[in-house]
Amino acid sequence: MTYEVLKTAIEKSGRPYDLARITRAYKFAEERHDGQFRRSGEPYIEHPIHVALMLLELGLDDDCICAALLHDVVEDTETSLDEVRSQFGSEVSELVDGVTKLGKIHFSSLEEEQAENLRKMLLAMSKDIRVMLIKLCDRMHNMRTMDSMPPQRQRDKSLETMEVYAPIAHRLGMEAIREELEDLALKYLDPDAYNEISRLLVDMEKKNGDFIQTVTAEIREKLEQNGIEKAEIQSRVKSIYGIYRKIYMQDRSIEEIYDIYAIRILVDTIAECYNVLGAVHDLYHPIPKRFKDYISTPKSNMYQSLHTTVIAKNATPFEIQIRTFEMHHAAEYGIAAHWKYKAGLSGKDSMDERLEWVRQLLESQKESGDALDILSSIKSDLVPEEVFVFTPKGDVIDLPAGATVIDFAYAIHSAVGNRMVGAKVNGRIVPINYQVNSSEVIEVLTTNSKDKGPSRDWLNIAQTSEAKNKIRSWFKKERKEENIAEGKQQFERELRREQIQIPPDQMESFMNELVRRQKVNNIDELYAEIGYGGLPMSRIMPKIREMYDKLKKPAAPVFQEVKISRAKAVDGVIIEGLDSCLVKFSRCCNPLPGDEIVGFVTRGHGVSIHRKDCRNVAIAMESEEGRARLVRTEWDDSANEQFRSTIIIHCLDRTGLLADISGKLSSMHIPIYALNTDVSTDKRTTITTTIGVSRREHLDSVVEKLKKVKSVLDIQKVN
Repeated sequence: MTYEVLKTAIEKSGRPYDLARITRAYKFAEERHDGQFRRSGEPYIEHPIHVALMLLELGLDDDCICAALLHDVVEDTETSLDEVRSQFGSEVSELVDGVTKLGKIHFSSLEEEQAENLRKMLLAMSKDIRVMLIKLCDRMHNMRTMDSMPPQRQRDKSLETMEVYAPIAHRLGMEAIREELEDLALKYLDPDAYNEISRLLVDMEKKNGDFIQTVTAEIREKLEQNGIEKAEIQSRVKSIYGIYRKIYMQDRSIEEIYDIYAIRILVDTIAECYNVLGAVHDLYHPIPKRFKDYISTPKSNMYQSLHTTVIAKNATPFEIQIRTFEMHHAAEYGIAAHWKYKAGLSGKDSMDERLEWVRQLLESQKESGDALDILSSIKSDLVPEEVFVFTPKGDVIDLPAGATVIDFAYAIHSAVGNRMVGAKVNGRIVPINYQVNSSEVIEVLTTNSKDKGPSRDWLNIAQTSEAKNKIRSWFKKERKEENIAEGKQQFERELRREQIQIPPDQMESFMNELVRRQKVNNIDELYAEIGYGGLPMSRIMPKIREMYDKLKKPAAPVFQEVKISRAKAVDGVIIEGLDSCLVKFSRCCNPLPGDEIVGFVTRGHGVSIHRKDCRNVAIAMESEEGRARLVRTEWDDSANEQFRSTIIIHCLDRTGLLADISGKLSSMHIPIYALNTDVSTDKRTTITTTIGVSRREHLDSVVEKLKKVKSVLDIQKVN
């Protein structure tokens, strides 16, 4: 795409853009990206042009179009933010800074880097929503051009899109962008299912094309009979991912999905919406419990519409959506439809309300001090499915699907949640882990006792980050001494489990360094955060391990580079000086042929085989006795042994998944020694299995083949 396409679109838009300034931004970006090409081979400058054109279609202003053209110059060229500011002003530079990744900062993990970049964007977004609009359009174009990327990169970006950017687009009310992001992500996460549903939709369109035209004509005639002549009637097809969720994740058949095709009726006023509803219910038989009124009860992203599912005269069910033209514009463009910057549109209160969730995310992160909480909140709270429940007074509370009565209580007020002792649903007492459903009336039972408070178990029951953060906040304020004791126990228990033994004379300096890294005031505060759940041990263990390794810096086992005499192999390994002895392979590092190994002479259990980089080998090297027990060991190339290795398979849950994975292993003649599955609340499955392989390369080959099984997202090899 050339700049002339964008220039022509700007001129045709009819809006008062400063074309000279936008052209200057384009030329600046073109000069800085000169000589850079995308992986597909096209000049890099085409990417920011595409992003700018998408923002133009959303009706964004001059600063936003300029920032879109310049959004990668700071991250991918030698350009500084000060240069952008001096050339194009502070607003443009702040937008560019908001979407620029923290590329020069070292992070301990990819997830931490992702979380910090997201936190930076959300912070900028809370001040200027245009930051996220630029980022969403940037991600949209990247996903549209993902075919040229390596397979693993495709999966990683698609998973991030599905878990982070699509939910944000949904929360901003930008349904068209959300649906396309989800469909594009699914294309790489589960290509077989994507292609299958695509073919299914093509076949259904051929089959039902006449049906859509027939019902459209019938509805138009009925509306005209009722005096509604200016209505616009559209047809829409459900997104591929929307169908995927119902078929593969909700275990429905295609015949049970009534809204694959929908008729959308647009009118001028809310009163006409309800008149149209009466007309279509008079024309077609409505299906019970399939009516939703999002006009009187808007979704949390301000989406408004009437939804009803009816039976056509040929007994075919289909959905009808009824909304005003203004509601339709808001549903398509979301927060961009309520633009209020230089375009001069009003609605500050509405904009602030729609960005309240961003501030809540940032507040929860500020409370815990860990940006990873933002990722957790995005994945757990900002999901498309919502339930609408009522207080006894008739107030509507919207919660994510799967939320419990605990989440309901804390959604009302933190004091209500903290004093809750039980709950009633539709007048009936329910357990504390009861998951609420739409239209239920929920009454929270409370106590006035000051000694009563939430239970630590509630952290495992609550589903929303809001409830979890309020529970943690209560424990932080009310149970300090208890938190310190609990946190210290957890800390010491985890160190013992990880076999980390810090010398007493170095413990104080070690803990002070850990306190400094965690940005807390003292050791007691660190223990307290662990104790009340604000700082999980799993999150700080990588830093503890890194510090411990630097503290010890044990010398690696040093052996002369000489060939071990060709003694008789035992269980696939040759041990120097031993022709026959008991051999066992350590579970701490699971060595496989292809790994560098060393033997450790045990008391009464023969020789234990470890990888040379195993931490237990490093511990053994710390003492003279341990070093004396190490023996040189190598694999016997001629041996044909089988070794056990454990892998963790992360998947989207679906019917037949376990059978497909077992079948794939069976077809490769891979024995299965153990298998365990765990299904989470978000329809994800984790399969942990121990299999038999001949060497490291064999395991790598098995993993690559398992990744091709439908619904498999990632596979982790366990050491």
